[in-house]
Amino acid sequence: MGISNESRNGRQQIVQKEIRDETTPLLPVKAEEEGFHEFNGASFSGAVFNLSTTIVGAGIMALPASIKMLGIIPGILMIIFVALLTEASIDMLVRCSHQGKITSYGWLMGEAFGQWGRIALQASVVINNIGVMIVYMIIIGDVLSGTSSTGVHHRGILEGWFGAHFWNSRAIVLLATTLFVFAPLVSFKRLDSLRYTSALSVALAVVFVVITAGIAIIKLFNGTVAMPKLFPELDGLSSIWKLFTAVPVLVTAYICHYNVHSIDNELEDRTQIKPIVRTSLFLCSSVYIATSFFAYLLFGEGTLDDVLANFDANLGIPFSSVFDDIVRVSYAAHVMLVFPIVFFALRLNLDGLLFPTSRHISRDNKRFAIITISLLTVIYLAAIFIPSIWDAFQFTGATAAVLIGFIFPAMVILRDPYGIASKRDKILAVTMIVLAVLSNSVALYSDAMNIFRKKEEA
Repeated sequence: MGISNESRNGRQQIVQKEIRDETTPLLPVKAEEEGFHEFNGASFSGAVFNLSTTIVGAGIMALPASIKMLGIIPGILMIIFVALLTEASIDMLVRCSHQGKITSYGWLMGEAFGQWGRIALQASVVINNIGVMIVYMIIIGDVLSGTSSTGVHHRGILEGWFGAHFWNSRAIVLLATTLFVFAPLVSFKRLDSLRYTSALSVALAVVFVVITAGIAIIKLFNGTVAMPKLFPELDGLSSIWKLFTAVPVLVTAYICHYNVHSIDNELEDRTQIKPIVRTSLFLCSSVYIATSFFAYLLFGEGTLDDVLANFDANLGIPFSSVFDDIVRVSYAAHVMLVFPIVFFALRLNLDGLLFPTSRHISRDNKRFAIITISLLTVIYLAAIFIPSIWDAFQFTGATAAVLIGFIFPAMVILRDPYGIASKRDKILAVTMIVLAVLSNSVALYSDAMNIFRKKEEA
């Protein structure tokens, strides 16, 4: 998942390209092995699974809060709309890459905009992945230690089992997770070493979705859920601006663009990538809609920014406490196992930004250790001081994620380095950029105003 750093003269050489290609693990297995990728298998179903795994991440935890803010009907329509925009932006990248025989997002940005284009993409991936991993840590803290970000304390699993103690406070629990779970997993120099933990993480995410939907359906038939809000409640201009804060969350939920090339490169028939993308987006949108709808149905206006924190109370069904713990533990374990995959891409891209001419990081143990420890420290401290995943999503979703997912692909098609863009493509690209800039600017403005109001009230 790192970004290509090869020079123009070496782009056609597989040995040179393999070292910095975004599809390359930290430590190459064989330099002469053409097209070694972090994902194995090139079947249609395998590619759909791999891309779907890239898409579904921590964003699913904040989508129910987005539905609460927008209302069920506008919320579901927005999930579908962002999925369609994502399909269009990926199609832009794929068509340009096929025309230029390009195998990485970074390489494509370098072809279209030179060295600064590649650097801009690398920086965006660094910002996006740091934000995502902060969200992962916040989720783990919410689940294990509890959260009071809304003013009401929601107990974590450890507090529920053993009571409130110093050793199960948020700072200590996240420190222990960082030292004893994350540090060993991110120390591997090959992504392939994590293939089994990655498979387990997918299964754990499925457990969360199935149980949430099952509980909501049971309560629906029993008539014990309130009528959900179909449309947003608007009581002034400020409430309208606030609706835009859901946009960065939706954008972040669909970011998978930096992995599309790695999946595309594995296919014997590269024309399959378009139906693979559409199938994956359909599956993920279905999961997002189901999870958002049923979670909001369960908790109504009490839905938290991190919906996992809602699973600390009586759900109104037999063995409620057991299901609460299963849901929270399964997804907390899921994000623990996904964390090192995202971290690998972050480390590669940060190293490429800081040391573009140095030897590969996997061959420099000192640099490898310093960057790894520094990143873990920054992410840990940020997770301690950032109160909720909504705040983290607002920053990354409105900046780096929107650049990676929409603005950069649209800029490439407008630059049209291979002369393949139609008039319709360019109109769509301009529309995409305008929508992305306006909606996310309003979201950032609304967030800033909310922060100032909270300070004035305090």
